[in-house]
Amino acid sequence: MQTVKLNNGVEMPQMGYGVYQVSPAECERCVADALSVGYRMIDTAQAYHNEEGVGNAVRRSGIDRGEIFLVSKVWISNYGYEKAKASIDESLRRLQTDYIDLMLLHQPFCDRYGAYRALEEAYKEGKLRAIGVSNFYPDHFIDLASNMEIVPAVNQVETHVFDQQIEAQKIMEEFGTRIMSWGPFAEGRNNLFTNPLLTEIGHKYDKSVAQVALRWLIQRGVVIIPKSTHIERMQQNIDIFDFVLSDEDMAAIATLDTGKSLFFDHHDAETARMFMGWR
Repeated sequence: MQTVKLNNGVEMPQMGYGVYQVSPAECERCVADALSVGYRMIDTAQAYHNEEGVGNAVRRSGIDRGEIFLVSKVWISNYGYEKAKASIDESLRRLQTDYIDLMLLHQPFCDRYGAYRALEEAYKEGKLRAIGVSNFYPDHFIDLASNMEIVPAVNQVETHVFDQQIEAQKIMEEFGTRIMSWGPFAEGRNNLFTNPLLTEIGHKYDKSVAQVALRWLIQRGVVIIPKSTHIERMQQNIDIFDFVLSDEDMAAIATLDTGKSLFFDHHDAETARMFMGWR
């Protein structure tokens, strides 16, 4: 699996398997399938309520723990130093591991500074190999990265062909932070899987629209975590390292950018109210 180097020297797979919206009952089976077809990074979160399923699959896989890169996220109800510190230990217990490879703050709301201090402490203690954030727009990201001791290694944000995060990625790179995509398929919105341009490009390489969309992100240096509950699609999604999009095709796909979220804007008042209701 192709890897990228984080700003602390840790090697991270550039592609992994995400378990957002995978039910706790299905999670163990899905992660086991993903590992069986070659995925070596699994992305979960406290808010997904399936960390235990991930841990079970990893433990029963027979694969050496050192070969698997585990990512999880602290939810806002666990923000603040003390709560975040306790929640990290709880995630370790659920994942059945002595360390988590990458731990992120899930959202830029509530006491994110206290929570990030807990990440820094756990990192120094060896419980976390790398730390970062998720859903931090450039203003939130610059503020935290400039004022905390340890610069985030990763910022996981909505990134796909319709919301490409070009400027945000440049800002992250100024800090040596890697961009990681959630929703690389935009959850099928904007009719992504039947998009005429992506379909046309796919025909050139004998690849699916999904594979073209993922390959475009990989060539931009984006870390990706596509999700499927079907092993055949898991296999198809990982089969993107045997072709290279031309410069012309990369530029053509860049024209699909709308420059805005297809889900919600973290600067919007109603979005903030929504998250306050989920504390």
